[in-house]
Amino acid sequence: MGFIAKPFCLLSFTLFLLAGFEFLPSVKTASDITTFVYKGCSSQSFSDPSYSQSLSALFSSLTAQASQEAFFKTSTGGSLLTIYGLFQCRGDLSNNDCYNCVSKLPAMANRLCGNSVAARIQLYGCYMLYEVSGFPDISGLQLLYKTCSSSQASGSGFVQLRDTAFSVLESGVASNNGFYTTSYQSVYVLAQCEGDLGSADCGKCVQAAVQNAQAECGSSTSGQVYLQMCFISYSYRPNGGSRKSSSGIGQNTGKTIAIVVGGAAALGFLVICLMFIRSLKKKHDDY
Repeated sequence: MGFIAKPFCLLSFTLFLLAGFEFLPSVKTASDITTFVYKGCSSQSFSDPSYSQSLSALFSSLTAQASQEAFFKTSTGGSLLTIYGLFQCRGDLSNNDCYNCVSKLPAMANRLCGNSVAARIQLYGCYMLYEVSGFPDISGLQLLYKTCSSSQASGSGFVQLRDTAFSVLESGVASNNGFYTTSYQSVYVLAQCEGDLGSADCGKCVQAAVQNAQAECGSSTSGQVYLQMCFISYSYRPNGGSRKSSSGIGQNTGKTIAIVVGGAAALGFLVICLMFIRSLKKKHDDY
């Protein structure tokens, strides 16, 4: 009798675990965070060979910090030729993911922008920019790039949901060190400001990005808006499932809870099986 019960418990436990694997959250892959978004290259080019050397030194300095910092700003060159640069990783990336993302940017900048005296390369997980000293300043609220999905939400309820999520985003990002993600019902939103931007200016920048999204994307179910000093993304998933933003990052809180609950239930089931087997064995020994 014990030989029948034991395989049954082990098989049931195995099937229970296999079923539980459906709750595993999606994993951010390197291809997600290093996917190209856009480039901005100055039409002005350098001719001095020393510029190329200084730019290479800048890239090396920035990349060296990417495994330790999510935001870093520095400069290279002398009094006659100074190049300023920075990189920033999305606030939810690990140090290793940040480095893997940033390390791709120098070669992309060289390939996409060549000898431009100023450039910005944006990937899903990070961006890098540089400019020679004296390059004209750009407003922190200037729209650099936007994309809106071709799919459109039906019904008037979407706009209200999206705008409510935007309101929460605006209030949350300024008080959360310039990076904030949240969801309101079926709308997932994300915002990030440049690392050295103050809370008040960050809030203003995100508010401007939200207004751009509302005006430019209309009823699109997802979109991204990049300003000079901040960016936002949103994604609408009316039918549930993993809420995944345009930047490729999902909101996995519910799935994580499911893993914990499922794991606890599986452990409890195993204990019951072991107790059942033990009681059968004890009865067998008594006979």
